Amino acid sequence: MYLKINGQWQYLAVIIDLHSRKVLGWELSDTRTVELTLSALNKAVRRRNIESDLIFHSDRGSEYDTYVYQN
Repeated sequence: MYLKINGQWQYLAVIIDLHSRKVLGWELSDTRTVELTLSALNKAVRRRNIESDLIFHSDRGSEYDTYVYQN
């Protein structure tokens, strides 16, 4: 998601638990990169107990399709 903050465009990556609707991880940056989305995902993983049947959905943006992110 792009946001205009203080006249500058920023990219917001957010990981939301769809069941509870809680924001589990987020990161804000002036560039849309795999590092930005990985940082948000890592924050979410630290806040949630990971189960084997957990499903992750994304908007299928290019940063989610990288080898680094999928690993």
